[in-house]
Amino acid sequence: MRKRSINLQELSEKIYLKAKAEPKWRFWGLFTHVCKVETLKKAYMLVKKNNGSPGADGITFEEIETTIGVDNYVLEILQELLKGDYRPVEYRQVNIPKADGKERILKIPAIRDRIVQGALKLILEPIFEADFQEGSYGFRPKRRAHDALSQIDKAIYQGKTIVIDLDLSAYFDNIRHDILFEKVAERINDPDIMHLLKVICKAAGKKGVPQGGVLSPLLANVYLNEVDKMLEKATRVTRQITYARYADDIVVLVKPGHWVDKVHKRLLEELDKIQVSVNEEKSKIVNLEKSGSFTFLGFEYRRIKGKNGKYRPDRKPSKKAKEALLDKLRALFKRYRSQPVQWVVTYANPILRGWLNYFRTGNSTRTFAYVRMWLDKKLRRHMRKSRQKRGFGWKKWSRRELVRITGIYDDYRIRYYQPKATPVR
Repeated sequence: MRKRSINLQELSEKIYLKAKAEPKWRFWGLFTHVCKVETLKKAYMLVKKNNGSPGADGITFEEIETTIGVDNYVLEILQELLKGDYRPVEYRQVNIPKADGKERILKIPAIRDRIVQGALKLILEPIFEADFQEGSYGFRPKRRAHDALSQIDKAIYQGKTIVIDLDLSAYFDNIRHDILFEKVAERINDPDIMHLLKVICKAAGKKGVPQGGVLSPLLANVYLNEVDKMLEKATRVTRQITYARYADDIVVLVKPGHWVDKVHKRLLEELDKIQVSVNEEKSKIVNLEKSGSFTFLGFEYRRIKGKNGKYRPDRKPSKKAKEALLDKLRALFKRYRSQPVQWVVTYANPILRGWLNYFRTGNSTRTFAYVRMWLDKKLRRHMRKSRQKRGFGWKKWSRRELVRITGIYDDYRIRYYQPKATPVR
């Protein structure tokens, strides 16, 4: 009887269960699954869903679908992989300005290379997901930034008020390839997979994994997994700490006492083992009981006394996050200052909607009110200037009329967030 071939989802579940049941097992024969048309087509769909810009070769999704054909494009990649001829196209570099005046360097792979990375990720991710720890939230299936934020809230309620806030120096850019490959090889016993992984990583430079690569977040999590294991053990043994890591953002909350220095020392030791350096200027230890504050995933955290007399976390958008939003909106008003207000609104709504949906948990009411009033004034001034009039038109348009006329996104409600990930102690 002919054995039924399993589909990609069934394969993923099978790999995950095997990895979970046998933590020391090294997987072999995986390259065959990467080189399946089903895997490559699934990777293409996921890459297209992100709708990224083209790489250095200039080939777009539109060109692939209208000129080349998706099936032909995928088959060309498949042949290169099977023959061992596959080599990534040079990464397209994009410099993104940061608030501190520095730049974040993104290296964008060509679509063909994103497909290969996506296919590799589809096969490798279930293995390493079985190894990842509960306190790791970044770029993982069924986990969100809000799960990590909820975990921080719980820790503050529990009286864990000493915060070790670490900033890793250019983490993605400084990952050592030799250390990374050793960690991957602990689970992978497939020369073709290891060769493909090395080709992908080395195409971006002698060290680091490119921010912008499909595979990079998974590899970054693999690299820091031993750090997570140390923190997970400390959490379990002491019951005095809670930690949350989202990519290279790490915060550890500890109850006041002798554990703070020990945990901090061990954390630095683990980071030193993998040659990850800490930015001393931005890293700090904060005491929330003494009006200290820290920022995590765009939110500023404090500890305040509630109306019932009990202490609770106060979480609101950081000043940096608020100013970043206003800067984007200012640029739109400036760019389209001579155009009808609907032009501004068309481009502003997706930005505003995304920002509000992310920050509408916690204690964002005052910040939202500020943003709403700021935007209200900008819209009014734009409309008055288009009529060659001064002022804001307070008597001419009510708030409701302004929203109706312009179509500006206007949902500023705060919502309760229910974590979907399994809660950590």
